[in-house]
Amino acid sequence: MNIQTNDIGHVIQLAIAPVFLLTGVATKLTVLMNRLARIIDRTRDLKVELRKGPDPECSEELDVLYQRWRLINYAITSSTCCGFLICMIIAGLFLGDTADLPLDRYIAGMFVIAMIALIASFLFLLREVSVSFRYMHIHRHDAPARPD
Repeated sequence: MNIQTNDIGHVIQLAIAPVFLLTGVATKLTVLMNRLARIIDRTRDLKVELRKGPDPECSEELDVLYQRWRLINYAITSSTCCGFLICMIIAGLFLGDTADLPLDRYIAGMFVIAMIALIASFLFLLREVSVSFRYMHIHRHDAPARPD
């Protein structure tokens, strides 16, 4: 196992694209976590309101928030799986080159699965945004008028 400097340089070049992809996935996870935090905060506020007495509007909004919460959790899970697979790809690139193992098919398979997980994450996010917009569109005229 004689590792040459130019071999390591080649592997690092191969690993750069997955590292950039990993950075994008991490940024996406930050966005998803921020959306989840807002959903949780709004849920807490509504639960306080519901403790004061039954309110059908609060209950309806809470149901929508639970649906959004579930979709965001699926998106976070998919993004996390994608990030994990990208890390495995990077490790596989180095391991395959340094140990002279034929991991190219495994790396390709992990990349395909990572892309499917990333696509799923985007679809869950798109669905969550759609649920949010639909609820806001239905209730856009319910807000009380501002005093001038």
